[in-house]
Amino acid sequence: MLALLVSLRVKNKQLSNKIKVGGVSYLNTIPLLYGIQHSPVMESIELSVDYPSILARQLQEGIIDVALLPVAAMSTIPGARIISDYGIGADATVASVAIFSNVPMEEVDTVYLDYQSRTSVMLARLLLRDYWEKDVIYKQAPENFIELIQDNIAGVIIGDRALQQLAGFHFVYDLSLAWKEHTGLPFVFAAWVANRDLPEDFISQFNQANAAGLNYIDKIVAATPYPYYDLKKYYTENIHYLLDDEKKKGLNKFRELIQTL
Repeated sequence: MLALLVSLRVKNKQLSNKIKVGGVSYLNTIPLLYGIQHSPVMESIELSVDYPSILARQLQEGIIDVALLPVAAMSTIPGARIISDYGIGADATVASVAIFSNVPMEEVDTVYLDYQSRTSVMLARLLLRDYWEKDVIYKQAPENFIELIQDNIAGVIIGDRALQQLAGFHFVYDLSLAWKEHTGLPFVFAAWVANRDLPEDFISQFNQANAAGLNYIDKIVAATPYPYYDLKKYYTENIHYLLDDEKKKGLNKFRELIQTL
């Protein structure tokens, strides 16, 4: 299913002067990574993929130079700056970031927090406090936490695993939709963030590569069999890749509100 990404884990291990770029190993990033992999920009970068939380740590420690970073982690990166007009956003339902439960929200008293992304966890905490007005117990999720979502215990599940669980629970509370209803703004989950100044010609080429990947949605869907969700709908309706002015407003609003947590 993720054959487009597999080779990235073992490429370019040697030291070089190339710009080290970290992408995310989720379905929603395949169009962006496809554009990068099929662009001349590949000649100037080392590309790897991992979970968002790991990329944040790598960028913080200077192991990589650019990451598709959860926006909540930007404050932890010295010199963080967004370098592209593309990222992972949504305007209402995103499908792959939600609170899953077998009881309605008013009965939930405990929530497991997915360990893979800081942004989704902080968004969940913010919405539980301000939108659903819930005072719950938070627990850090172990690897098997989906099995522990039962009775009055809910869980934040993100990424491909969330898509796989959409039919598995009685209640699914989409966090991007809740954010839209709460603020009237779209939401940005991740953006391409650098930890230092990069050449302008590289930034331009990198931006063009991201944009180009969106021209191959049909090809990507055909090459990525996925029984759990309609990927054409996911890529063209749920995920919004262009970080336009409204999304930047949503991003700034989120970064402002999470300071109150």
